[in-house]
Amino acid sequence: MIPNISVVDFIKLQNPNVIDLRSVQNYNNHHIPNAKNIPFEKLISRPSDYLKKEETYYIYCGYGKKSISVCKILNNLGYHVININGGYESWILEQ
Repeated sequence: MIPNISVVDFIKLQNPNVIDLRSVQNYNNHHIPNAKNIPFEKLISRPSDYLKKEETYYIYCGYGKKSISVCKILNNLGYHVININGGYESWILEQ
């Protein structure tokens, strides 16, 4: 099972490690504040370059579909990652 968090609960967190899986162009247009842009291809191919196994990361994409897949892969590799349900689009709706 993939750990998930709703946007409503995510907004309540203090200084979370946030990763935006979208393209650099989409990230540069708009993103969740303090999110780090790591396009999913880079993150999946070399997670140890970007993540520490002792940290928790909250991951999102545009609508939440890619981030679910990425979270499954990373959790299986021993990383603690949590999917933000609905991705960036859900975050926009809560603003």
